Amino acid sequence: MLILAADTSLPLLSVALLREGSVIAAAVLEGKLSRNEKLLPAIDWLLTESGVDRREVDLFAVTRGPGSFTGVRIGLATMQGLALALGKPLCAMSTHEAIAPESRRVVIVDDAGRGESYLSQYDDGRELVAPRLASKEEVGAMEGERIVVAAFMQRENVAVSCARRAAAIEQRGDGDRYRDITPVYVRLAEAEVKLQQKSGA
Repeated sequence: MLILAADTSLPLLSVALLREGSVIAAAVLEGKLSRNEKLLPAIDWLLTESGVDRREVDLFAVTRGPGSFTGVRIGLATMQGLALALGKPLCAMSTHEAIAPESRRVVIVDDAGRGESYLSQYDDGRELVAPRLASKEEVGAMEGERIVVAAFMQRENVAVSCARRAAAIEQRGDGDRYRDITPVYVRLAEAEVKLQQKSGA
């Protein structure tokens, strides 16, 4: 199975191309301010360098947050567009699920700003607690090995992790449960908060 995966939810944009679990090509770019300008060129570079036609891709995989609101939207729209245009399935998962290992009980923690964290918990790859906002106290009380997203992103390619998780999901026949492309925002975007405050006034 040839899988093309992307993560645009985090400050470092990552893309990866895997065949039968082996990395053919992967790239990580600073993508905080210009994901919309970098994602498609990064994908094109990946395919060209690998000598792969996009029509050969069997499965597209993408993260859907939590993370950058704009980044999540760009990633989902781009990967869904490619999948629809080529008539191929799309496997979309939370950024935390992409990172969580298939073994061990882990707590995924990411800085959400305002003194809060995005927090989730997995056991042998199964989601026990879906990504949510949490205080420092709540993070400290959660049982399991800590995986800090910022540190993981510095040493691993998140898109590679996403592709490997997508392969496992499809192989066990759970793919249909991962066609949902609803963003995992957890927290309302600043503009939505202001809109709600305005309408409630």
